[in-house]
Amino acid sequence: MDSIRITGGVPLRGTIAISGAKNAALPLMTCGLLTDERLVLSNVAKLADLATMAALLAQHGIAVEPSGRTLSLGGHITNTLAPYDIVRKMRASILVLGPLLARRREARVSLPGGCAIGTRPVDLHLKGLEAMGAVIKLDAGYIEATAPTGLHGAQIVFPFVSVGATENLLMAAALADGTTTLKNAAREPEIIDLCACLLAMGANIEGVGTDTLTIHGVKSLHGAQHAILPDRIETGTYACAAAITGGKVFLEGARAADLGAVLSSLREAGVVITEEPNGFWVERANGLHGVDAVTEPFPGFPTDMQAQFMALMAVAEGASMITETIFENRFMHVPELNRMGARINAHGSSAIIRGVKKLTGAPVMATDLRASFSLVLAALAAEGETTISRVYHLDRGYEAVEQKLAACGARIERIG
Repeated sequence: MDSIRITGGVPLRGTIAISGAKNAALPLMTCGLLTDERLVLSNVAKLADLATMAALLAQHGIAVEPSGRTLSLGGHITNTLAPYDIVRKMRASILVLGPLLARRREARVSLPGGCAIGTRPVDLHLKGLEAMGAVIKLDAGYIEATAPTGLHGAQIVFPFVSVGATENLLMAAALADGTTTLKNAAREPEIIDLCACLLAMGANIEGVGTDTLTIHGVKSLHGAQHAILPDRIETGTYACAAAITGGKVFLEGARAADLGAVLSSLREAGVVITEEPNGFWVERANGLHGVDAVTEPFPGFPTDMQAQFMALMAVAEGASMITETIFENRFMHVPELNRMGARINAHGSSAIIRGVKKLTGAPVMATDLRASFSLVLAALAAEGETTISRVYHLDRGYEAVEQKLAACGARIERIG
C-alpha cells in the first residue's frame, strides 16, 4: 500500500492549476443514465472516485470513454443493478438510484460505502422518491425500488439540507410526470453546475441557486456538452498549503466566489488573498492567529474543508474552536495531528486547537479523504520527515498531489 513521505519546512512558491470538481463530476456522470444520446463532460480530473463511477455506469450499460480531460458517456441502460462490490467504495454511488427509476422504473442499488466519517443515511433520498411514487424496500443490504406507473411530481420539503438527496431527486424529477418542488434544497456550486448540465440536456428547472427548486418534468432529455466547474475544495486545500508553509501560491482557474466562507476565515487568520481574473494569489505575509469556524451547508464553511483548516489553526497563534455540524465522526485526524505535536482537544462536535510554534514530523495514517490532506498540510509545515500511510484516500479526491506540490518546492515523494 502506497505512502507519501514529506520533508517539511519549505515555503511553497509557484502556480497550482485547479482541477475540475470531484463533487460536481460524480452527479454529472450519472446524468449519462438520463438519455440515450451522448453526454460530453470536459474539465474532468483523473481521480479514483471518478474511475469507480465509470465502472458503475459501465455495469448499467453506459460506456464512459476518456480522452484527455474529457469524458464521453453514451449507451442504453441494460442493467438496473448497482452491486455491492462497486458501491461499497463510494457513497456517491447512490446517485444512480433516481436516474434509474426515472428511466427504467426499477433499480436495485446496494446501500453505499465510502469514508468512515459518519452514517450519512440515505433516508431523504428514499422518502423523496417515495413521495414521487416509488415503492421502496430494503432487502439484504440493497435498496429495492420500483415505480410501476412511473415517477410523478411532488412537493418535497427537506428537514435539513442534503446535497446528495437534492441531486438524486433533481435528476429523477427532470423526467417525472408533472412538477416537483424541492424546498430547503442544497445551494452548493456543484448543485448549480448539475442544474446547468440538466438544462443543457433539455430539462425545465426554475430557482437555480436558491433553496427552492421547481422542476417541470419533460418526456425525454437529449445529449449535451458541459464543462465541469473548478474544484472549490481543492482550491481551499491548496490555499491552506500556501498559508501553513508561509509561501505564496497562485491558484490558477480558481473561483473565489465559490469559497466565500473559507476565504473570509483565511483573511481573518492573517492570510492575504489577491484576486485576479483567472484565479487568486494566497500569501502569508506575517503570522497566523486563531479563528473559530463552524461547518454549515453552502454558503457556510464547508465540512470538506474542516480538517485542512484545523491543520492550519494548529500552527496559528492563540486558540481556536472548530465545530462540526454536518458529520458526527469527522475528527479522526485529531490524534494523528497530535502525534505531530499539535495541541487539539476534541469533545463531542467541537475541537479546541491551541496553536504551537512548530510541528514535528512523524509516521501518521490517513483515515478519510479530507483528513488525509490535513496530514499533508501538517507535514509540509513540520520540522523533519513525515510518512503518511493509507494515501489511497487522497487519490480518491485530489489529482496529482505530489506533482502539484513538488512544482512549488515541496519535498514530497510517493513510496511503496
